[in-house]
Amino acid sequence: MDIPARGRPPFRADHVGSLLRPPPLRQAFRRRASGEITDDAFVRIQDDCIREAVRMQEEVGLEIVTDGEFRRGSYWGRFVERIAGLKIRPALLKFRDDRGEEADFTAPFAVAAMRRTQPLAVDEFLFLSEVTPVTAKITLPAPSTMHFFRFSDFADRHVYADSERFFADLAAAYRAEIADLAGSGCRYVQLDEVAIALLCDDDIRARVKGAGSDPDALLDTYIAAINEAVSAAPAAVIVGVHMCRGNFRGRYLAQGGYDRVAERFFAGTNANHFLLEYDTPRAGDFAPLRFVPSDKGVVLGLISSKTPALESLDELRRRVDEAAKQIALDRLAISPQCGFASTAAGNPLTPEDQRAKLRLVVEAARTIWR
Repeated sequence: MDIPARGRPPFRADHVGSLLRPPPLRQAFRRRASGEITDDAFVRIQDDCIREAVRMQEEVGLEIVTDGEFRRGSYWGRFVERIAGLKIRPALLKFRDDRGEEADFTAPFAVAAMRRTQPLAVDEFLFLSEVTPVTAKITLPAPSTMHFFRFSDFADRHVYADSERFFADLAAAYRAEIADLAGSGCRYVQLDEVAIALLCDDDIRARVKGAGSDPDALLDTYIAAINEAVSAAPAAVIVGVHMCRGNFRGRYLAQGGYDRVAERFFAGTNANHFLLEYDTPRAGDFAPLRFVPSDKGVVLGLISSKTPALESLDELRRRVDEAAKQIALDRLAISPQCGFASTAAGNPLTPEDQRAKLRLVVEAARTIWR
């Protein structure tokens, strides 16, 4: 399949990456942790579940597939496991829902100099590319993921006295990983960027300021970190950046439109397209899309991965038409707003709900861009 021209969404129907883990896979994670099964047996179960997930994506008509992030406990978990120098500590923020309930989570913390001692996702791509004829997408957590969730205390200060060397070491790891992915044939890499979306939230910005940091300076730091991470990506590799306000069992971390970051982020980030959350009023309106440069595209995340309620095709068409007032229709695509399982626990949907949502993505794309 030909890779589309740079600066355009790769496909009219896309999806962010993670999928609900099937029961055998969730059980396998628990059994491996308790020593009930060997690593080889665990990998065989993962392989079988990935084959089924790929088959489901192909059957609904998607031209891009992922492995559902089935080899990961969370969207950034494998990165931390495979980068020397990173450990896990409590995050300084909390997930919340519309009822006001909160939930704690964990975050990366640097205890030693960070080094890529082994590939992070190359094995994921190699297996995925063997079991599908369509384009295989690989997702990676954006560099800010290793920093922002503990923004005032992200590393042992004896190792990283400031963020400059911290992000330099991170960038080296990303460049090496993306080079190996490209050398293995990967042509679509997505960076999952949460921190910049959170910097649109007034309450979080106030917390950042209270901790002695400047939210706008952090924005510039995170844009530069993405650009350094992808600086050596070959021209044939499509780079997408997904912006997320948090996704944990249907909960979120932040609210607020993209207005605060749009002009600097869209113009300054070296990506081919942006995958943006637009499934609830918390995301704001489409006005910030006017800042997307003419050589970049946008994948509109209009379909919720957090609730089983199925969106109306007419409503999706109306919202795409509304977005097209800010950015040309031929530079747009459609997807769910996020993955279905940023952690192994997954969102409160069934596999049937997930399949229906992905089928709707394809149907909407075929209807709107026919």
